[in-house]
Amino acid sequence: MGTKAAFHIIENCLTCKLRGERMFCNLPPNALKKLQEMKATSVYPKGTMLCLEGQPPRGIFVLCTGRAKLSTSSAEGKSIILRIAEPGEVLGLTAVVSNAPYEATVETLEPSQANFILQRDFLRFMEENAEIGLKVAHQLTHNCHCAYNEIRSIGLSNSVPEKIAKLILSWAEQPLMIANRRAGEIAIRVTLTQEEIAQFVGTSRETVSRTLSDFKRKGWLRAKGAIWWITNKAELERLVTT
Repeated sequence: MGTKAAFHIIENCLTCKLRGERMFCNLPPNALKKLQEMKATSVYPKGTMLCLEGQPPRGIFVLCTGRAKLSTSSAEGKSIILRIAEPGEVLGLTAVVSNAPYEATVETLEPSQANFILQRDFLRFMEENAEIGLKVAHQLTHNCHCAYNEIRSIGLSNSVPEKIAKLILSWAEQPLMIANRRAGEIAIRVTLTQEEIAQFVGTSRETVSRTLSDFKRKGWLRAKGAIWWITNKAELERLVTT
């Protein structure tokens, strides 16, 4: 795990080998050709703001590679992370379709590629291609599902350790296949800071730090940089179900 993977730019949607696996990108050839003509492709470093909460909608971003966090803030400046967007998702979609301000700030968590499409072009694209409406409905349903899960996690969990355990277990659904993991362990990649984890579960960074230290002390978790190993998944699951 010592070397970093090369960053590959996907320049042509028509020849992208990953589009069949993506929520929005698996389109019929004619629609895909039109998408290729409309989009503007850019690569963004970690920490780039793609959309700002409250801004008028300029267009959508189709995330090709990398991940981005969606967050919202109160008037007092308190922030909460709504979800983490994965490749293939459409960002800024609700605002563009409803012609309302962006409802969340979108910030890249790592070097990422995204295709930008102007609002007017995307709305015309929807009108001219019936299958796009179904893709939009799938994306909006996914967004609602993520919002419901976030509300359940924050509103119904009994304690901060339970919320953090749920978050870690959700990451474990996409484990890393690395050679140096021990038998029975699950490796995950965590690029969120402790402050961002705190924003995800609605608590303070200090509480997150204490909770993670407690998990490590109990032998449930170990970490080295961005790579974490779940060493006792059963105990984390027991914490969530008690």
